[in-house]
Amino acid sequence: MLKGFKEFIMRGNVIDLAVGVVIGAAFTAIVTAFTDSLLEPLLNTIGGAEVTGLGFEIISGNPSTYLDFAAVITAVINFLLVAAVVYFVIVAPMNKFNEMREARLETSAEPEVTEADLLTEIRDLLAEQNGKPKTELN
Repeated sequence: MLKGFKEFIMRGNVIDLAVGVVIGAAFTAIVTAFTDSLLEPLLNTIGGAEVTGLGFEIISGNPSTYLDFAAVITAVINFLLVAAVVYFVIVAPMNKFNEMREARLETSAEPEVTEADLLTEIRDLLAEQNGKPKTELN
C-alpha cells in the first residue's frame, strides 16, 4: 500500500500540480492586491460623490446591508487575470511542447513490418536466386 502511494507521489504530474498550485496562490495574491488597490477604487468613483462606491445600502445608515458591486466586479477581474496568465504561461506552452514531442515521435518511428511483409520479401529473394521473375509467383 505504501509502495503504491510512493509511486503516485513520485509521478511527474503530481509534482507539477503541486508547483502549479503554489505558483497560482502566489500570483493570485499579486492580482488581488492590484485589483483591490487600483481597480476597485476606480470602479467606486463611478458611484458619484453621494454614494460610498459602486453599490448601495439596502437600509440607510446600516453599513452591514451595503451591496458592494465593485467587489464582485473586482473578483471577476481577478479570476480572468489569473486564468489568462495560467493559460498563456502554462497551458499554451505545454500544449505546444506536447505537439512538438508527438510530431518528433511520429517522424522517428519506423513503419511496423508485419509477418506478411517479411514472407513476401523472402519469397522475392528466393525467386531471384532461382532465376524466376517475381510475376510468375503471384
